[in-house]
Amino acid sequence: MRLRPYVHSRDFDAIKGWVTDERTNAMWSAKHAPFPMEKDAFSDFLTAMYDKHGDCPFVAVTDEGEIVGFICTSINMESNEAMLAFVIVDPAQRGKGYGKEMIELTARYCFEILKAEAVQLNVFTVNERARKCYESAGFAERHTTPDAFPYGDELWGRCNMVKKKQ
Repeated sequence: MRLRPYVHSRDFDAIKGWVTDERTNAMWSAKHAPFPMEKDAFSDFLTAMYDKHGDCPFVAVTDEGEIVGFICTSINMESNEAMLAFVIVDPAQRGKGYGKEMIELTARYCFEILKAEAVQLNVFTVNERARKCYESAGFAERHTTPDAFPYGDELWGRCNMVKKKQ
């Protein structure tokens, strides 16, 4: 697997079908990303996330060039912590280790290229599968905020996880 920068004109069509319903969109983007996913709106969303947080989007591709994941990363220069956000794996490719490998590669990028001392991410507590993936990639819970995100008649907790440079 390799990470490469997301190229909107080339990569959008591969990932647009991964977010198929509003719950998945909320789980993936905390409703920040537009739903349904449309090309211009997604481009505007990525631009806004870059302007606001410095988020840079990447895709994870297999050795054969198939796009299997999407992730954004940014660095807070004051705290020297990188942030992973908007992590998603092609639903047809889940359970094959691609998520863990993508997270590990992105964390390594953050440590080696961005020179971060730590990498953090947030995951909703109802997304147990993602949380276990992050734990398998070396992330540990730093703190959890209960009832942080309303979705319908539910309140989801938000778990902040961190991996420190070794």
